[in-house]
Amino acid sequence: MKLLAVKLCFILIILVCQSQSVLALKKNSKTMKPCKQLELYYHDLLLEGGNDVANATSAAATNATKLGNFKLGKLIIFDDPMTKDRNLHSPLVAKAQGFYFYTMKTDYSAWFAYTLIFNSTDYKGTLNIMGADLMNADTRDFSVIGGTVDFFMARGIATIITDYVLGLEYFRLKMNIKLYECY
Repeated sequence: MKLLAVKLCFILIILVCQSQSVLALKKNSKTMKPCKQLELYYHDLLLEGGNDVANATSAAATNATKLGNFKLGKLIIFDDPMTKDRNLHSPLVAKAQGFYFYTMKTDYSAWFAYTLIFNSTDYKGTLNIMGADLMNADTRDFSVIGGTVDFFMARGIATIITDYVLGLEYFRLKMNIKLYECY
């Protein structure tokens, strides 16, 4: 398990370095208008909250370390539904598949890496997203670092807002995705 975690971290470091070098050469996105914009809701049903295996969409792959009281080192794997509105039972627009792990021992913070998989009448293909989630901030920005089919080589920003939290069982994030490179 430790070897798998080390390999995942190595791959993520390479991905971050490559995306940063490419983004450094691009124009400032604040002066550009998005070529495509999406507003979606990410629903996460945590296994640890209610132990509802049949309906859970995420589970811990590792336990937290003993450093601090903020779950440092805990790794969560997820396969979460994405909808156009706040209703968990609305038709799926996409699935968010990936992981996040807690990264601070002095406050709640996580680092996300995931792929949105679209298979609807509106969109087909994938969007790859990653970034730091400083959970106590009102909004957080993740990098959109690529995609396929309708989102081929897309680049942009996914602004995340915590929309609702129900203890350890469920949380919902509002995602405003702005793409600045569309092909």
